Amino acid sequence: QVQLVESGGGLVQSGGSLRLSCTASGIIFSNYPMGWYRQAPGKQRELVAGITHIGSTNYADSVKGRFTISRDNAKNVVYLQMTSLKPEDTAVYYCAVIGNSYWGQGTQVTVSS
Repeated sequence: QVQLVESGGGLVQSGGSLRLSCTASGIIFSNYPMGWYRQAPGKQRELVAGITHIGSTNYADSVKGRFTISRDNAKNVVYLQMTSLKPEDTAVYYCAVIGNSYWGQGTQVTVSS
């Protein structure tokens, strides 16, 4: 079955950086667009960044210039490099196969002011 396992979340001070990783199994990873989503308490889940199977990327306006999504198709991994983090970036971050119902379990990112 399809599994997506995120890692790399944690507590960081405002202005700091984190890199999230998501390892996929059970799919031909290189065929699928992947995305990072986040959900803050009391808010809807939102798409933060997406990457096509050939590496084209798109970002939410709120993270443009600060976050970078990338993928390693040889390792079945998608990354989210987050820099200049702000308290409003605090959320549970989820990895997903875009257009399918495959989600990871989520990893908590907390940015302190």
